[in-house]
Amino acid sequence: MDFFDKAGIMTIGTRFRMLNEKMTEDANKIYPMYNVDMKPKWFPVFYIVSKEGEKSITEIANQIGHSHPSVSKIVREMINHKVLSEKKDKNDGRKNNIRLTAKGKQIADRIEDQYADVKKAVAKILDQSKFNMWYAIEEFEMLLEQKSLLQRVKEEKKYREAKKIQIVPYDPKYNESFKRLNQEWIETYFEMEEADHKALDNPEKYIIDKGGKILFALYENEPVGVCALIKMENHEYDFELAKMAVLPKMKGKGIGYLLGKSVIEEAKSLGAQKLYLESNTILKPAIQLYKKLGFQKVIGFFTPYARCNIQMGLEIKKNIDINYR
Repeated sequence: MDFFDKAGIMTIGTRFRMLNEKMTEDANKIYPMYNVDMKPKWFPVFYIVSKEGEKSITEIANQIGHSHPSVSKIVREMINHKVLSEKKDKNDGRKNNIRLTAKGKQIADRIEDQYADVKKAVAKILDQSKFNMWYAIEEFEMLLEQKSLLQRVKEEKKYREAKKIQIVPYDPKYNESFKRLNQEWIETYFEMEEADHKALDNPEKYIIDKGGKILFALYENEPVGVCALIKMENHEYDFELAKMAVLPKMKGKGIGYLLGKSVIEEAKSLGAQKLYLESNTILKPAIQLYKKLGFQKVIGFFTPYARCNIQMGLEIKKNIDINYR
C-alpha cells in the first residue's frame, strides 16, 4: 500500500476498483456455496426482475443506473444461460419485456439464504468500521451528482492558473500586444473599423490622455489579456469598458473575469458610478461574462461600431462583489 500512502486521495478511483475486484472475486466463490448458477455482474439485473417482475431493458437500466448497452449485453448473457427470457409487450409490440425462466425462478428461491447471510456479513463489517462506508459512499455519490469530479477539477485548474495571472497598468511596451490581441478577435468575427484603428494604433492619445485606463493580464510575464476603461464625454455613463481581449490559448482560465473585475475596481477608484459597454450577441461567452460582472442590457445610445447589436450598463453602487470561486 506504499503507493496509496504516497499518492493519497488522488487514488480513490483506483482503490474503489481494487475493492470491487476483491469483492467480486469473493462473490464468484460465494455463489457456488449456495448452488446458485450466477455471475456477480448479473446480480443487479437478476434482483430487479426477480423482485419486481417483467421489465424492459430501458426500465432495468434506469433503475440500476447502468447504460442501456451494458444492460442489454448482460441480458443477452443471461438469456443464453437460460436464466432470463424475453417476450413482446402486450400493449407495445416494439418493446420486449425481460422475465425469469423456470431456471431463473429456481435460482430466485435458492438465493434467499445467500441474501440473508451476505447481508449479515456486510452489516458486521460496517459495524466494525469506524466510518460507515455505505453512508459515506451514498454521500459521495450525492456530491458528485451535484457537481462532477471533472467539473471540480476544472474549477481547481482555473483557480490555480488564475493565481498566476498578474493584472498590471498600462505601459507603452505592451502597445503591440494591445493591438494584436484586439485585432485578432475582431478579425475572427468582424472587420476592423475606423474607431478600432484610432484606439489600437494610438492608445495613449485616444484612451490614456483622455482620462481612461488600460489594464493588462500577464501570465508568466507575457501579455495574455487586456481591457480598457474609456472616459465618456457628454454621456449618461462615466466610462466605457472596452477593448477586452484574451489570447485564444488562454481562454477558459478566468482571465476575462479578472480583467473585468479589475477594470470595475479601477472605475470605482476614479469615482465612476455607471459603466457602459458595447458588444455583439454572437459573442456568447463574452455576453455571459458581462452578465456575471453585473451588466444588464440597455438601449438607445449612439455607437460608432457597425458590429454593435447590444449595449449594456452597470450601476457600480449596486454592483455586488463576486468572489472568483
